[in-house]
Parts: sequence; C-alpha cells; structure tokens
Amino acid sequence: MSEPATQAPLLELDAVDTYYGQIHILQSLSLSIRAGELVCLLGGNASGKSTTLKTILGIVRPRNGAVRIDGEDVTKRATSYRIGRGLAIVPENRRLFAPMTVLENLEMGAYLRGGPSKEDFARVYDLFPLLHDRRSQLAGTLSGGEQQMVAMGRALMSRPKLLLMDEPSMGLAPILVERNFEIIKQVHESGVAMLIVEQNANVSLSIADRGYVLSTGRLVLEGPAADLRENEELRKAYLGR
Repeated sequence: MSEPATQAPLLELDAVDTYYGQIHILQSLSLSIRAGELVCLLGGNASGKSTTLKTILGIVRPRNGAVRIDGEDVTKRATSYRIGRGLAIVPENRRLFAPMTVLENLEMGAYLRGGPSKEDFARVYDLFPLLHDRRSQLAGTLSGGEQQMVAMGRALMSRPKLLLMDEPSMGLAPILVERNFEIIKQVHESGVAMLIVEQNANVSLSIADRGYVLSTGRLVLEGPAADLRENEELRKAYLGR
C-alpha cells in the first residue's frame, strides 16, 4: 500500500539566487513554511531579509532557483498573481494611508477581492476591538501600536493563507513590542500561517514554531524555535546573552 502524498509547503524557496545587478544577495537560499506554521526569519542589517521578502512577493526575480506557493512554481509570476494565491504583507513601518480613516484603510485590504464582506470586518474587529471604536478616525492620528493593528487588519481583509510581516517591532517602544507580538500570536492562533522577518530574535523565537537565520545572504542556522533560543552562537549574536 502506497504512502499518502505529503502536502506541499504553503511557501517554498528552493535554492534561490537573487542579484542586484552584479551583486549576489541571496545565495542558494532554501526555506519553507507549511499551513498553520509561524516561522521567523532572523538576521542583522544587510543580511538579506528584505531581499528575501521581495523575492517571495515577486518584486525582484531570482536568477536561479524557484519560488513555489502551494506547490505551484510562481517564479515568473507577477506580484498581483502571488497576492491572489494567498499572500499578504504587513510592511515595515506599516505604510498606512494616513489621510484615510481606519475603515477606509481596512477596505483597501480587500480591494483585489472586489471589496470587503461583513464577515471580513467581523473577523478583524473580533481580533482588534479597538479598530471598531476608531473606525472613523484618520489612520495618521493613531499611535504606533494602533497603526500596527490597522496594518495587520488591512492585510487580513484579503483572507490570506500566509501573512508576511516585515520588522513588526520597528519603531515601537519595548512595552509595545511585547504587546504587538501578543497580537501576532493571537492572529496566528486564528488560523493564519505567518512569516515574521525580524532583527529582534528573542521575542520572535518566543512565539515561533521554527526559525531561520540569515547572514550576508546565506542561511547559517535553522530549526525549531526552542532549539534556536538555546543555540550559543545565536544567543551571542542576537539574544545579548
């Protein structure tokens, strides 16, 4: 009797080489995320984290290797196609439409699907009750933590299979970073797979299932989050211990 086929990863980078001109940024990078997982991608400045996100989204194309979503090779597909296949991103520094209300920002998240439904709003407001109270307020007048809620809510309006988060702790006070990651964990527990791209290794690994560590475009460590937290090399480089 044959064994059942293994489900393809939700997202897979397979031996990806990405260049900017003649500069080799990502070097034979392979990683994967399965449905329901929360995975963090760690690294310092110039490690290749942002280029990895751009490669996933199709903003830059790899010279070698493949990008797959649900087993489909999307390496040559446009960003809009990949979004339609279930990707959504919460960008660095949120990038909200500041002159628009919270409600209008959320509506923009469902634009590619032809507009939001009552169920979409109900789900976001259930996760972030504050956004219902502030729905008529201009997004640019919110605090940093509140803006992060809007950015996450806007991304969830597209009903993503995989939510990409670029430096979610960027620009937030330490107490807000802790609260923000509690919210990220809550969103993940609602059933959304997540890839968190971060420099803050300690807080990321505290909620992640698995982690990858990049250094100058190469994968140098990977494994269960609990194991990475105890890795002496990682502790010295990123955890300050």
